[in-house]
Amino acid sequence: MMASSANATPRIVVYHQTTHDPDGKLISILPLITKPGISVTHLIIAAIHINEDPDGLTLNDHPPSDPRYVTTWAELRIAQASDIKVLGMLGGAAKGSYARLDRDQTTFERYYGPLYDLIRERGLDGLDLDVEEPMSLDGICRLIDRLRADFGPNFIITLAPVAAALLDARRNLSGFDYEVLELMRGEQIAWYNAQFYCGWGDASNPIMYEMCVTKGWRPDKVVIGLVTTPDNGPGFVPFEFLGPTLAVLQRRHPTFGGVMGWEFFNGLPGGQERPWEWAQHMTRFLRDTQGKSTQAVGAGGAASRDAATTEIDPDAEDGPNVKFPQSFEYYSDGLDMEAEAD
Repeated sequence: MMASSANATPRIVVYHQTTHDPDGKLISILPLITKPGISVTHLIIAAIHINEDPDGLTLNDHPPSDPRYVTTWAELRIAQASDIKVLGMLGGAAKGSYARLDRDQTTFERYYGPLYDLIRERGLDGLDLDVEEPMSLDGICRLIDRLRADFGPNFIITLAPVAAALLDARRNLSGFDYEVLELMRGEQIAWYNAQFYCGWGDASNPIMYEMCVTKGWRPDKVVIGLVTTPDNGPGFVPFEFLGPTLAVLQRRHPTFGGVMGWEFFNGLPGGQERPWEWAQHMTRFLRDTQGKSTQAVGAGGAASRDAATTEIDPDAEDGPNVKFPQSFEYYSDGLDMEAEAD
């Protein structure tokens, strides 16, 4: 594996939610460590849910201590030993976690305690706050403050807004204004895994990312969120378009935040048989443009490399328009938790 620094930009962030196939067979993340030409910086295990029973914390549909996760937790320890930071993702499409943390202080303590225990027990390097339900600004600030106080200055706190929320507080799944949050708690937030997919953003060209920078967002704090395959939601960007977009952004912004992929188990081009190939392509796009060498990634590598060095003009009059958010179906193998939690 190519050496990586978890603190460097651009980051390569991979979410890991589907930990088992439909037959219950483990989906191993070890190829992200052992296969050549991969420089993943962060893995995010998803999705942690806070349910009505304060002690009923779940990772998708099972308690985090369920035997099915024994190997997954062990592999994540191996990832940490390989200089990859491992975060947990709280929330997501299954609602209820943040509503329970957004109540009075006594109720907050009841629901926060098991989350604290999980972070400690599993030695997580950070927590990704994916707020896809209404939450107050005071509530998210209280949660951030508590995480920082409990886990120290090196604990990584990220958020996962839809990309449109960075431009317009009205186009938002979280309730609070992310610009105001950045002003109030920006020093405590490492970066934003902005969802440039499912109608909430467009990563096929640099336009929307540049709009975020023009709005005042620091490039090192905005990570472009991608679906790794069309099967994971609308907005998949083929590599022949994504490569040039990333090349342009890196040339314009030396501290470009990087990319994140939702999610690992079926990423293209390898699909479920070779899901690590998505990370190989991202490594080539992001590391080669910095003059760092990586090993070739299968057939078509030269063509993809050429694509990554072809600039596209985001100011062209005939360029694509930024799409406004549409309603969408968000895939998650933890969606059943919404019904169970309420």
